[in-house]
Amino acid sequence: MRKLGIDYGDSRVGISITDALGITVQGLETIHHNGNDKIVLKRLEELLQEYDVDTIVIGLPINMNGTKTERVEVTEKFIHKLQCKFNKIKIEKIDERLTTVAAHKTMNYLNINKHKKKDIVDTISAVYILETYMKKITT
Repeated sequence: MRKLGIDYGDSRVGISITDALGITVQGLETIHHNGNDKIVLKRLEELLQEYDVDTIVIGLPINMNGTKTERVEVTEKFIHKLQCKFNKIKIEKIDERLTTVAAHKTMNYLNINKHKKKDIVDTISAVYILETYMKKITT
């Protein structure tokens, strides 16, 4: 069974997935939804069936001082939708502080064209979210 990582944003959602053995994490795609969660939920349903996922890991955008941001409330409402639609799948929340910063550093290191960055930053962030979770459950 695989794990699926989500970096949930206002207009884009980054998706990552573990390999079948749960050893590595790969970026899968970015879902462009422009605020319409139905688009995200429909695509997630397809991905969950295709990849035989048992756990969804979603990042919570917590402030550096540990307090909740407005985005946390929006993300928690989306998590509630996930729980209602996919009630047989375990849903885990994880602190995603600095994942976007790390994603930008990675893209800069790889010399990614600035016009392409917007399309992949969320997917890379989703990879960091899922990797953080995988490290947590294996240590």
